Amino acid sequence: MEKKKGMELLTISSGDMFQPYRWSVGKYGSKFLLEIKENKRFIGVKCPKCGRVYVPPRKVCGRCYVAMDEFVPVSDEGEIVVCAIIEFGFVDPSTGVQRPVPYGYVFVKLDGADTALPHFLDSADPEKVKVGARVKAVFEEECKGSIMDIKHFTLI
Repeated sequence: MEKKKGMELLTISSGDMFQPYRWSVGKYGSKFLLEIKENKRFIGVKCPKCGRVYVPPRKVCGRCYVAMDEFVPVSDEGEIVVCAIIEFGFVDPSTGVQRPVPYGYVFVKLDGADTALPHFLDSADPEKVKVGARVKAVFEEECKGSIMDIKHFTLI
């Protein structure tokens, strides 16, 4: 801690220490991840008032502020609504391994959903990675109940 003109300035660093943690993804997050793990498919939740379908599911509609409990299937295909080609490396927090560059990162509006799901894309071709491009989810062979059970999306 450093003092400057009567203020205490805090410094926070993860350093080299191992920091185990656990948290609950809740009932809706669990249902979403279990559907991916067990069936390699996606579900959303539908608002009873406006009909908006959220993927991943959430408890309350962001527009109507009403509780939602109707789970609905959505496609594993969709459209890119936001995209980026990342050209700087970073350590992937889910694996602890440096992610090779370049790689694509996209927000996908799955067919049947009204919101977008962010994830990795297996292409970094600037001629092909564009808003409006169609993609399909590719799942890991052995799923463990994590968002990383979606290996990546691929252009179709």
